[in-house]
Amino acid sequence: MRYQTSRPTPMSARKPVLHRTIHCPVEDPYPYPAVVEPARAITSIIIAMDHARVPQAEAVLVTDRLLLRPWRVSDAAVQRELWTERDPRVPPHRRIGPDGHPSLEDLEDRIRHDDRHPSPGLLAAEQMSSGQVIGYCGLIPNGNGCAEEPELAFEFLRKTWRQGFATEASWAILERAQASGYRRLWATVRDWNTASRRVLDKLGFVETGQVEPDAVHGDSLFTTRTL
Repeated sequence: MRYQTSRPTPMSARKPVLHRTIHCPVEDPYPYPAVVEPARAITSIIIAMDHARVPQAEAVLVTDRLLLRPWRVSDAAVQRELWTERDPRVPPHRRIGPDGHPSLEDLEDRIRHDDRHPSPGLLAAEQMSSGQVIGYCGLIPNGNGCAEEPELAFEFLRKTWRQGFATEASWAILERAQASGYRRLWATVRDWNTASRRVLDKLGFVETGQVEPDAVHGDSLFTTRTL
């Protein structure tokens, strides 16, 4: 079933992203391999890391309430909490298995070694008021096989739902994606996931009509947004 969406705000009409370079130490900075109006001013900060610890510069995005940054090994416990909270309709490979995997150690290892995502990657979302990581948002490889059009992905802890964090974080990622040269993004969502569908609607994603049927876990709907 198609749903209606309002006309997306043109990216060119939004305030320009500001850039500056700072130097700051970050402990264990490794990229992970898995509603209110958007913030009025989103600042993109390019952090120049110590090359003995991190081989390349890491992108950090700042919104009114969030710091979007690379995952740290110490964040693995939050990742596992996200895994445990997932809806039982989510496919088994995205939930904690009967054997307890992925374990905390598994997730720590993924943070250390997995760097397969398109720029700016899948970033941890740290709530600036508390300093706690509450979820993630970023880009992942396109499941349709189009490397030039990655997918938007986001997930937040249940205790933070209905506060607009997913929308706020996603706007920052859209800004960054356009600045990186992407012209279109995709997002897939289960038909029963009304909360995520509302977020995508606010962001201007539109259903393509392409559906991947799944009688057990719910049909996957394919959406796109031109930047």
